[in-house]
Amino acid sequence: MKPKVFIAKSIPAEVEAYIGEYCDYKIWEGETPIPKEQLFHEVAEVEGLMTSKGVVTDEFLDHAPHLKIVSNIAAGYDTFDIEVMKRRNIIGTNTPNVLDDSVADHTMGMILMAARKLGELDYYVKQGKWSKLDDGYFLGKDVYNSRLGIIGMGNIGEKVAKRASLGFDMDVVYYNRSRRLDIEEKYGVRYAEMDELLKTADFVVVLLPLNPATQGIIGENEFKLMKKTAFFFNSSRGKLVKEQDLIVALQQGEIAGAGLDVYEVEPVAKDNPLLTMENVVTLPHMGSATEKTRFNMAMKAAENLVAGVTGKQVPNIVKELK
Repeated sequence: MKPKVFIAKSIPAEVEAYIGEYCDYKIWEGETPIPKEQLFHEVAEVEGLMTSKGVVTDEFLDHAPHLKIVSNIAAGYDTFDIEVMKRRNIIGTNTPNVLDDSVADHTMGMILMAARKLGELDYYVKQGKWSKLDDGYFLGKDVYNSRLGIIGMGNIGEKVAKRASLGFDMDVVYYNRSRRLDIEEKYGVRYAEMDELLKTADFVVVLLPLNPATQGIIGENEFKLMKKTAFFFNSSRGKLVKEQDLIVALQQGEIAGAGLDVYEVEPVAKDNPLLTMENVVTLPHMGSATEKTRFNMAMKAAENLVAGVTGKQVPNIVKELK
């Protein structure tokens, strides 16, 4: 008898077929995220759950008495209550490394959009306002030969550093919990303490995982340290940044602009002041959104799921649960 699993979002047909070879499965096919009560109902008899935004808490696990594994279709897993999962012997997995290049491309795209005002220029041309363009207003900021500060030199940070240093001749400095001498040697980047990075960088990007130590790590004090001509970018998790402090910094001209793919609350509220600021690029948490990357993420999550419910060695257990 095949183990029962539930898939909480649509996935490619090939990935679904792979799961079907080993598991008796149901899949959520709604266009919106599955409602909480519906999810509780669906996991009542399953041994495995595949999800991208599932919050794993005592309350959730009380409704899933047979659950063995939660397979996250993401590199991040800040929705896992690690202590609860340890206590209840639940395996938690993620999809590391698969999305690194896609998110790095996306991050560089945000930098270019904000620095060169590409979104605004696109809008003006499509509105037929070419002849009314104010060349002075639309003068952008050069990306090449400028200084990029990377906060968090993990896998994605390394990919961004490579693109910035080798592709755009940027002077790259980084802050990380521990130095990455291999990356310094490979790409000519330099380690800097956080204050120096913030004070000197033309572009600052945060690429950290979200955990209790990093939540709210960027706020009022950090924005005040930045140059008034500098731009701030977040491609990681919204709660790394105190969003109201960012809004105030932008409103008061403490920084020149920002690019955001993530927010404290998602979807972002329609009345969020960030959405009315012409110097802010606002994207809908789509850093990994390429066909190839999303397929590979789903397949890796499926492999984790199948291994977890069939008693095989699970390849991508998150480090806190190993």
